[in-house]
Amino acid sequence: MRRTKKRFDDEEVQEKYNSQREDWDIAHNTDGRPDGDRWSTWDSSTPSERGPLPYPGWVITDLGAVDTELGIMKTGKEGDVFLIRREVPDTDRRMLMAAKRYRAPEHRLFHRDAGYLEGRRVKESRVMRAMTNRTDFGRGVIANQWAASEFNALKMCYEWGIPVPYPVQIVGTEILMEFIGEPQGVAAPRLVNTRLEADELCDVWNQLVEAMANLARRGYAHGDLSPYNLLVHHGRLVIIDLPQIVDVVANPRGVEYLERDARNVATWFTARGLGAGMTGGSVAPERLAAFLRKEAGR
Repeated sequence: MRRTKKRFDDEEVQEKYNSQREDWDIAHNTDGRPDGDRWSTWDSSTPSERGPLPYPGWVITDLGAVDTELGIMKTGKEGDVFLIRREVPDTDRRMLMAAKRYRAPEHRLFHRDAGYLEGRRVKESRVMRAMTNRTDFGRGVIANQWAASEFNALKMCYEWGIPVPYPVQIVGTEILMEFIGEPQGVAAPRLVNTRLEADELCDVWNQLVEAMANLARRGYAHGDLSPYNLLVHHGRLVIIDLPQIVDVVANPRGVEYLERDARNVATWFTARGLGAGMTGGSVAPERLAAFLRKEAGR
């Protein structure tokens, strides 16, 4: 009998996260030298490796701040997401962040990256061969490309008004971004785990289509959009997981990815009973795809 392959971001991790969260003292303030913690990595990032200006008021840039890892929130194919508290010792200034860390080369599963990397060729042939042949060095380069791509995508989307977490900074293959959830550390649910009323479903759909259209008008598609990488926080839709963002023009398969995004989300909303008359003309996958192609000029 064939075994069903488990998702890397299955509910067991979420349950463990929620159970551990009860033991966290979110309000606790350290003396700056706790075991297992680190000083803020803010000064490890160059200006181009930090989020868009002006920095939101909640972002802590003090060099004397301390980062504390509170637990793992999600596991994924390429990396894991941790909850981080950054605070200034002996003050009441603190913030929560999500830290996405890409795994070491031997533990990564970049099984779908060939198509996404089209249009992102590197100039040095030796490096390109290593990436193509998936050597340890090549996989490391790919991981750095994924991290840099996601951080830059978050910056672009944030500046364009697309609902994404604010990207605080990137250090190597670790992206620190806005934590979407409650001050106590309760993460916002993924769309797939929500139970929305009809009017709420309609509102979230309209937010999603507007975000997809905004992205398409800029010449991009998410590339792997699904109810698993959409968060809903107090009625607000937030898009996450953008390492594979696709340039619809430069990537030969760009339109294909755009259409697949449309199919994935429209199929899910249709299964939840959402009808016609929505933004984009209809919730039907083919009509949403046509609408997005038009917005992208394709």
